Amino acid sequence: MGWRRATAPGERGRDARRSRERQGRHAEWIAALSLRLRGYRILGIREKTPLGEIDLIAVRGRRVAFVEVKRRATLEAAEAAISAAQRARIRRAANLWLARNERYRTCELGFDIVFLIGGRWPRYIPNGL
Repeated sequence: MGWRRATAPGERGRDARRSRERQGRHAEWIAALSLRLRGYRILGIREKTPLGEIDLIAVRGRRVAFVEVKRRATLEAAEAAISAAQRARIRRAANLWLARNERYRTCELGFDIVFLIGGRWPRYIPNGL
């Protein structure tokens, strides 16, 4: 029988947050890999702006894609996890990113989604936001 130290109430919350953080980073890595296989070059992962965070920014030809990544057990849960407020936040953050990255201002813009559902291949939805 092994001995384990008691877990403080706040510690369980931190452990859960760390686990979600690791899972989120892993999901973004998988999504970035799937975009690379589609011919995209990744410009940024977890790009932070004062207006919000963009999971992935990718470019292919003259198209810049601002990509939201959602990992859930079902497609329905993944779709439900994207709110109107979140869509608006991503668009505002993208506009700020474009203002800071002049080179991409004249590109076609895409607001895409990558869903990671169970053990399946990532589902890519161009202009899903």
